[in-house]
Amino acid sequence: MHIENRPGRVLVVGRSPQVLLDTVEALRAQGYAADATNRFDRVLDDHDVTELDVLVFGGMVPADTKDQLRAGVRARNPRVSFVQGLAGIPGLIAAQVRAATGTEAPTGEIGYDAARRTVRLTLAEAGHVTVQAWWMTSFVPPEPRSTSMLVFDGDLGAGPHPVRLPDRVPDTASFAGVTVGPAVRVFTVGPLPDAVTRLAPATAADDRLPAVEQVSTQRHDG
Repeated sequence: MHIENRPGRVLVVGRSPQVLLDTVEALRAQGYAADATNRFDRVLDDHDVTELDVLVFGGMVPADTKDQLRAGVRARNPRVSFVQGLAGIPGLIAAQVRAATGTEAPTGEIGYDAARRTVRLTLAEAGHVTVQAWWMTSFVPPEPRSTSMLVFDGDLGAGPHPVRLPDRVPDTASFAGVTVGPAVRVFTVGPLPDAVTRLAPATAADDRLPAVEQVSTQRHDG
């Protein structure tokens, strides 16, 4: 028996306004009750976290802020799951949420062979499979840019199936998502450049990044 992934309540805490808004749109389109904010000091005041299923942190949220929010949210809601966003790519973040809220393991194995840039599937039974790739095209804060491509979308029979990523997918700041029935897995293809990861502030007092427009959505928005 296949049980579909269970949409739930999601809050995305990040920095880039457009990434946050696009992520909320993507999650709501998939049935999630999703909101987002970059008002780090107002998260617990602006949002009811007691019924939250998943809280996603963006990469530019200060480390001490994440620690404080984990403690504050968990004190109000011990069952919440925390997800660290891999990059400021709305579709990728939505895939990470789907992976975190999945209610059934895949009927087989899903893996990624980094040396061969190949998704390796071993299906216990026939099923529908999609492989999506995302990658960054600009790292300029506060609004990184990205693109994506559908690598594979079709039915596969039981047994092993390699799906190689096209050369178009770069080896830097790139990711792949694999969906087999209701199960979702996300892999890093190429890591973010060190120059980008070094921008992440360690504390809320670190002001190395430019100021951004404040965003705090509510579920009755739009």
